[in-house]
Order: sequence, then C-alpha cells, then structure tokens
Amino acid sequence: ARVERMSLRFTIQELSEYVEEIFPQIKDDFEILEISEHGCRVKLKVNFKHLRPGNTVSGPSIFSLVDCTAYMVILAKLGKEALAVTTNCSIDFMRKPSGETNLIANCEILKFGKSLVVADAKVYSEGIEKPVARAALTYSIPPKSNN
Repeated sequence: ARVERMSLRFTIQELSEYVEEIFPQIKDDFEILEISEHGCRVKLKVNFKHLRPGNTVSGPSIFSLVDCTAYMVILAKLGKEALAVTTNCSIDFMRKPSGETNLIANCEILKFGKSLVVADAKVYSEGIEKPVARAALTYSIPPKSNN
C-alpha cells in the first residue's frame, strides 16, 4: 500500500488572505501564528465584543477560536475546495481567562480521514502556562463532486 503524504496548500500569509476573503466578518479577530500538517496555533485578539460580565472571555468566543483554528488546518490541507463542516465540539472550560489578555489555541489533528477529521485544541491566555479550556472537535468533509 502506498502512503500518500498530504502537504499544505497554503502558507500562513495565503491562508490568512483566503480566510479574510471567505470570512470577512472575522478578519480582525484572529491571527495565524503557526501552521503545519499536524495542527496550528491561532491567536484570538480579545476586545470588548469577546467579553462577558466579570471581564472574562465568553464561551462563544472560545468556541469560535477553537472552531476557526481547526478549520484553518483543514483548509490548509485541502485547499480552496474545502467545505468541511463542524459535526461535533465538546469544550471543557477550566479557568477564567482574563479579558485583558489575548487567547491562543493550539490545535492538533488526531485523525485526518477521507470523510472525517478529529482534532484536539487547548486554549491558553497569552503568556500563561495552564490552559483555560480544551476542546475535542470533529469535522465532516463532503465527498468531491465528479462533474
């Protein structure tokens, strides 16, 4: 059996530009810090819209960070035809992230199959060693149309 190694279809710059093109509503929220075949690191630039009372980052903002981080790895591997959809996400919120600090998600691809991608992400307040949240994510990759 021949093992096919899938290389990245985008550099960080190209992926950032593509994400800005297809998701203009999030272009100011995220910064891709690293990307590889096995995962990526993405920063959420925390501002007022990401906060909830108590000056902490909201759960939906953390979900957005982990979801976008995993999706960016999938895009980087599949290219512009990627239409992967989130089929599951389970998040454990472990510590209160300060609204004064950006968040960093480290996402690792655990399985990249033909139809499913399974990923794990840990979220950190920038500069702090202990994670504030972790997430298990699954994505469905639709079959390619043969037109």
